[in-house]
Amino acid sequence: MRKIDIASEFILKNIKFLGRTAVILGSGLGGFTDSITKKKIIKYSKIPYYPETTVDGHSGELIAGYLKGKNILIANGRSHFYEGHSKENIVLPINVMKSCGIKNLIITNSVGSLKREYNPGTIVLINGYIDFSFQQTYNKPRSMNDSRFFSEKLMSITKNASLQNNIPIKYGNYCWVFGPGYETSSEINYFKSYEGTVVGMSTLPEVEEAGNIGLKILTLSMVTNFAAGISNQPLKHSEVLENANKSKEKMIKLLSAIIQEI
Repeated sequence: MRKIDIASEFILKNIKFLGRTAVILGSGLGGFTDSITKKKIIKYSKIPYYPETTVDGHSGELIAGYLKGKNILIANGRSHFYEGHSKENIVLPINVMKSCGIKNLIITNSVGSLKREYNPGTIVLINGYIDFSFQQTYNKPRSMNDSRFFSEKLMSITKNASLQNNIPIKYGNYCWVFGPGYETSSEINYFKSYEGTVVGMSTLPEVEEAGNIGLKILTLSMVTNFAAGISNQPLKHSEVLENANKSKEKMIKLLSAIIQEI
């Protein structure tokens, strides 16, 4: 059996999941799971072949349960390249989720803002991705604007949910970098020259894999800090977690409203 099948079989045996929607939670957004009832929790470390996370703010557990009657699957934390994971490991959870029956994937993350008007606490609906990792044989950043990578239906649901719940959202391009160090102000200016809006160290590999295997994707970014050169404050991960915690209630409210409409 493949690693994917072994992992998904183990998950379904332990949690009896029958839903069609999964959520990946980014740094500091684990509070979303407090709204889930009839929870079944599996630590990543218990799932065969499933990659573990070592980053603060990522609990490293898979949670199945109900949100107002909707059966959903939640990945509380994710893996990153800078933790030493291969691309195969990073995208394996996406394939495992599909094997568990997932059709819709909502990805959340914490990001740095490249725009002064996108201050900490802003929720950004991602409608484009730019790969600044230069892993492949490109002499310039790789853009991903194909409709495979963001579901028009899920984006429409999100827009309506934001209006109905009075939760403002912005729109923009997600710039992907390896990390773990934050970018320099020169790098940020370079990203801006390609119309980058926010920057983060995750998500793009997950989105690319999900799009390639036919999942419907929605990516929501929570701005937790200004990128280098946008403000005079030094960048640190504790600020990311602190600002994510301050703003998580509106993200949780928006996520809940979206899931109700899927």
